[in-house]
Amino acid sequence: MRRTTIAAIAAVALAGAASFALAQQPGHGPGHGPGMMMQGMMGGPGIGTPASRGYMDAMQHMQRDMAMPMTGNADRDFVAMMIPHHQSAIEMARVVVQHGSDPEVRALAEAVIRDQEREIGQMRAILARLPAPPR
Repeated sequence: MRRTTIAAIAAVALAGAASFALAQQPGHGPGHGPGMMMQGMMGGPGIGTPASRGYMDAMQHMQRDMAMPMTGNADRDFVAMMIPHHQSAIEMARVVVQHGSDPEVRALAEAVIRDQEREIGQMRAILARLPAPPR
């Protein structure tokens, strides 16, 4: 995998992990969590463009879908949370494919889509074989 692809994936992973960790802290519940953090990112000259709306939508989907109860099974919880995280990366990459203009960024986004889709398939297969959480 190219270094830039790895760097992009790492950046998305860190952003998702930081958002999730912040949401778990006291005082960061409804009205204080990632949604409020995103409001701070929704300023600047690019706000309101189709691309910026696409990125915000992707991050909101990820944050919503990652908000799940922990089972206590580290393997299962990791894989279950990484699926929406990867899906968000795919959504963001599709935004740049649609609205971006730089050929290198487009190629990177296409690689993210391909690689993340493959990994989501792998993670779904892993979830299917891991023991279901107790009810």
